[in-house]
Amino acid sequence: MMIAFIDSVAIWFPGSLALFALICASGFFSGSETAIFYLSRGELRQFSKGKPSEQIVAALAADADRLLTAVLFWNLLINLSYFAVAGVIAKKLADAGMTAGAGFFTVGSLLAIILFGEVLPKSLSIVFRRKIAIMVSWPLAVSVRVLDPVIPLLQNISRMMRRTFWPQIQKESYLHSEDLERAVDASGASEEVIRHERQILHNILDLSEMLVEEAMRPRGTYLTFNMPLKLEDLTKITPNTDYIILRKRENDSDEIDRIISLTELSSFSEKTLNQKSKRVIHVPWCANLSDVFSRFQLEDCQFASVVDEYGETIGIVSHDDIIDTILSPEPSRAKRILRREPVREVEPGVYHVEGITTLRYLCRKLQQDYEIADDGLLTVSGMFHEKLEHIPEVGDVCDWQGFQLKVIEVRKLGHLIAELRKMEPTDEVPADEE
Repeated sequence: MMIAFIDSVAIWFPGSLALFALICASGFFSGSETAIFYLSRGELRQFSKGKPSEQIVAALAADADRLLTAVLFWNLLINLSYFAVAGVIAKKLADAGMTAGAGFFTVGSLLAIILFGEVLPKSLSIVFRRKIAIMVSWPLAVSVRVLDPVIPLLQNISRMMRRTFWPQIQKESYLHSEDLERAVDASGASEEVIRHERQILHNILDLSEMLVEEAMRPRGTYLTFNMPLKLEDLTKITPNTDYIILRKRENDSDEIDRIISLTELSSFSEKTLNQKSKRVIHVPWCANLSDVFSRFQLEDCQFASVVDEYGETIGIVSHDDIIDTILSPEPSRAKRILRREPVREVEPGVYHVEGITTLRYLCRKLQQDYEIADDGLLTVSGMFHEKLEHIPEVGDVCDWQGFQLKVIEVRKLGHLIAELRKMEPTDEVPADEE
């Protein structure tokens, strides 16, 4: 049978070339659809500001109904043509007396278009979606543009069919924060889970009250180098280093230009280090975290340089820092920097507190109500500087909300550890009894 099938090459070979071309066309549209619709919102925002081919991808994805209608139309046309050609070839083989060969050819052609026209292109498009989306942008845009006169008609037919068979479908309203809170209250989850979810909701609401200065990594907690970064500069990093800050090329410039996240690097070379650097936006120290988070989303950026009223950089804040502030049950800037608990209970009622601990977090640990101070105090170190009016030294004491804090260690300028304990009540003797 195999010899007879080979001898009949004149019957099936020309048609097989047509089937091969149709499989390639089917794989093109299937892979293109998967690659573009699998792009994240951030990748599409980045494409919209990129090269012409990337902008075409963003424009196609922006009108998803138009793109999907065109892709489905071309795929349907290709599949119908494919099976029509396969049927003609199978009939010719059957007429030539090779019924078994016709059956095998029919099954083989079906498996071929499933595997090479659908499964393989879609799998590759998921893994290499960015590259494939850019590669197919121009031919896909042309194929969509060709159908522009027909697409409105197809969309009207689809709309009429929906209204005919599913007339009662209504668009769901957006989920409001009140709905989310009621869902949490009504859920059958454990009390611990509900408490954690409520805390996340409170953290989200607190973003509009928290200043970026409370969440930023202050100057001195990260390493800064001039651009471009060299490999020998990496000898200065410590195990706790998360980010490398790159200053502008100008001499004596303190302005941050780029940031490298060491957690995203798997290998090191001068080329990859500088290529992996991310741009930064600049925000004032008095901005709240919700506004900074909105700018991150709007400008597709992950890092911000915090500047004071004189335009000097006083710290950095990252997108991950804000996410940690939202999702952590006890968000703490000091915990992220030190990688340990900044408020430690050494004995009942006595705590050792790191100087960079925010007063908001300290109040939460002590189960005290926190109100934003009019004097703008945010950290334990700032409170010592404000009340003592000099650089804190070992033995300095200050009072705060019924507690007494005593400096027990000063590691370097601005970094201290204080011992906190409840103030003892004082018995005042009336003057007329003396």
